Amino acid sequence: MKFPSIQFAYIFYLLILFQLPSISNAAQDVENIFSSANHNYKMGNFEFAASEYEKLIYQGYKGTSLFYNLGNSYFRLGKLGKAILNYEKALKLSPGVEDVLHNLAFVNLKTVDKIETLPKFFLFQWWENLIGLFTVNGWSFVILGIFLLILTCIVVYFFTKKIEFQKASFLTGLFLSLIFLFTASILTINLNREMNWKFGIVMTTKVIAKTSPDNQSKDNFLIHEGLKVKIEDELEDWYKIKLPDGKIGWVIKGELEII
Repeated sequence: MKFPSIQFAYIFYLLILFQLPSISNAAQDVENIFSSANHNYKMGNFEFAASEYEKLIYQGYKGTSLFYNLGNSYFRLGKLGKAILNYEKALKLSPGVEDVLHNLAFVNLKTVDKIETLPKFFLFQWWENLIGLFTVNGWSFVILGIFLLILTCIVVYFFTKKIEFQKASFLTGLFLSLIFLFTASILTINLNREMNWKFGIVMTTKVIAKTSPDNQSKDNFLIHEGLKVKIEDELEDWYKIKLPDGKIGWVIKGELEII
C-alpha cells in the first residue's frame, strides 16, 4: 500500500494572504494544522493526525490530498469504513488519481463483502468510463476550451482573405461545434448525477438490510463495514439501498455515511 505525502495546495490561501491581511492569520492556522497532521502521521500518531485532518474538514476545507491523507490515517487505525469513505471523497474531487485508486483497491480487499458487479455491455462500460473521466468542473473547462477554439475559427473565417483558410476554419469550426454539443451532453449527465445520485459507505461492522423501512420487516441480506452502496431512496430514518449485484434493501441512516 502506498503512503506518499501529498502536499496540500496553498496557492489560494497565499493569494488571500497578500491581498487580505485581515484573514492571513486564518490561512496560517490552516497551514499549521495541515502540517501538524502530516507530521503526526509520519510519527505514527494516526489518531491525532486524523483529528487534525477532520478539524480542517469541519472548518469547511476540501481537497484531494486532505481526504487522501485522512483515509490513510483511518486505515492505519483499522477503521476501514472511514478509510474507504475518504478515498471515495478524494476520487469524487479528482477521478483517476493513481495513488488514491491504489489504496482504495487495497483497502477494499480487506472488507468482508466481495460482491460481483452485474456485467455491463462493453459500450455501456466505455460510456461510463468516458463520463467519469473528469469531474463536473473538469468537463466545464473542456467545454470552455472548445468554445474558445470555435470563436477562433469564426474570427479566422471572417477576417482572412484567403479562400483556403476560410474553408479550413469553417470545417474545423463545424467539427468543433459537434464536439461541443457532445461534451455539453456529457456535462449535463454529470450534473444530473451529481445532483440526484448518492452513494454511501457502510460504517458499522454489520448491517442487516430489511425488505421495507420497518424494524419488524423481514431481514433481506447482511452487509458489512466498508461496502459502497447506491442510495435509491429515503424515508424518515431509512435509506433504500442498491448493491452492485442488484439487491435492494432498507437500512437505518445512521449505519451509512454519504460520500
